[in-house]
Order: sequence, then structure tokens, then C-alpha cells
Amino acid sequence: MLLSGSLVAGVPGPAAGAPGARVIAEATVGDRLVDLTIDSPALGRTATVRLLTPAGWDRRDRDDRWPVLYLLHGVSGSHADWTADSDVEDIDALRDVLVVMPDAGEGTYTNWWNRGRHGPPAWETFHLDELRTILEGRYGAGTARVVAGLSMGGYGALLYAARRPGMFRAAASYSGPVHLLHPESVSRWRAVFADPEYARYLDVWGDPDARRGNWARHDPYHLADRLRPTPIFLACGDGTPGPLDVTEPDEWDIDAETFDRALNESLLPRLRRAGVRVVTDFYPGTHVPAYWERELHRSLPLLLDAVHGRTIIQR
Repeated sequence: MLLSGSLVAGVPGPAAGAPGARVIAEATVGDRLVDLTIDSPALGRTATVRLLTPAGWDRRDRDDRWPVLYLLHGVSGSHADWTADSDVEDIDALRDVLVVMPDAGEGTYTNWWNRGRHGPPAWETFHLDELRTILEGRYGAGTARVVAGLSMGGYGALLYAARRPGMFRAAASYSGPVHLLHPESVSRWRAVFADPEYARYLDVWGDPDARRGNWARHDPYHLADRLRPTPIFLACGDGTPGPLDVTEPDEWDIDAETFDRALNESLLPRLRRAGVRVVTDFYPGTHVPAYWERELHRSLPLLLDAVHGRTIIQR
């Protein structure tokens, strides 16, 4: 059941296919690593997707399928972030999983509103329709999926799970800005909109007052009821230097994590009221990759139990 009122009306279900998206290049970039360059009508350009392939994938038969873990990067990151900044390639538990790490640019995991014109870039369509169809058709992806992400990718993980109920069996957010309409969030986005360099961000969701309904349709807080069947792992630091801050943290890393913590603490009781099964890890620490690597490890039991169809244990 959706939240009462009209704010979240009209959230779409899965789109019907991915006409026109095609792989135009493949490159082996490491042991078990393959980069795909995809020409995407949804984006109006090409994008790269990195695959961490399971054992035996290169000898796969036409009908072989593996469970899938989508790993999403933060804003202005790339498909290479997870392999550059974590030990994901060395995790034995992922040797029977297809790990998908797609480009998301600065797209905020959203089909942009574009001042009512819609059209490219449509990141949700690219990731969940075009890319998914390609992976299931040619690259051994099965239909058992989980999703996780860092920073803006943590927001994307919860957003995708909420906007496409049933597509993902579990989701994990590491330091994600997971409450879009939180007053502190709206205030920050207004500051971004006021900067002429970033004014184009108005094209993502529109003005938060005039297009409040569209913001709510992209806010995990307002979509919490849609997450009821989906186990969630929610992790965030508090902005204070912690055990993995090996150098003096930047002011931005302190501020960003403090901000994200407020949004996570706001979302958590909303998820629990909605009956969502939530595992949390709130800790001292700032907005740096070492914590996201650790949280990937800590969330894997929940994610892998879900993707392999095992009973979810509340940890």
C-alpha cells in the first residue's frame, strides 16, 4: 500500500523492454573483469558497465544463469569506483555471483524530469530496463537480484528497490542521502540550484515546491511502504573521525557524513513503521571509501541470503 495522499501516485512498474540499447564494445580489463560499452537511447549517449564475473562465466552455456549484485557508485563517480576503492574482486563469497557496476554519472539514479519534457538522461530506464535486458540476454544474468550502493548510490539502491518492488530481493545503502524531502536535504539542493553552474539540477526532479509530488516519487522515505517485502541494510557514519580515518579528514567528508546520518536516522523509524526488515550499522566515521568497503562486507550476509533464496536472519 502506498502512503496516503497523492504525493507518491503514479510510480511506474517495470517498463516493457529495452528497444535499441546495444553493446558496441567489450574489453577484458582484469581477472574476471569485463567492461561493456553500451549505446543507450535512454541516456542519449554511451555508458560503460563493469562486470565482475563469477567463476566459470567465460565457459558459460547459453542457458547458464547467475544471481546478480548491482553495486552503484556515488555522484560524479564511475563504473570503476568499486574495483578501485574496495577489495570486491577478492571476496570469495562473490565468486558465484555476477557483480554489475554501471556508470551513473551525475544522474542521481533518476529519469530526469527535464522541465516536463522528460527524455534523456533516463538513468532508471538505462539501469533497470536496457542494461538488465542486455545482461539477461547475453551475459548470464539471472532474475535473482540484490542492489547496494555508496553515497548517492546508496540512495539509488533504496530508490530502485522501492520504485520496482520485487525486482530486488534485498538492498543496502552505505552513507546514502536516503530522504530526499528531508528539510536539510531540500535546503542543500536549493543551494545547488542557486549556483548557475549546477542550475541544471532543476531538471532532475524539478523545483521542490512546484514539483513536490515528483520529489516524493523519488524519495525512499515516501516510498517506504513499497519496501515492506525487501530486507534493507542501512549504514552510515556520524561525521566524527573513526578507526578507518587514517588521515585528517577533509571538512567536506565530515560534513557530508553528518548530513547523511541525519537523513538515515530520519528514514529508519519510517521503514520500521512500514514493517520493513532493517539491519543497521551506525558508526563513528566520515565519508570515505574505507567505510564503504567494510560495510559491503558487513551487509553481504543479508544480501547473499536474499539472492540465494535463503531465510533472512535478523542480525
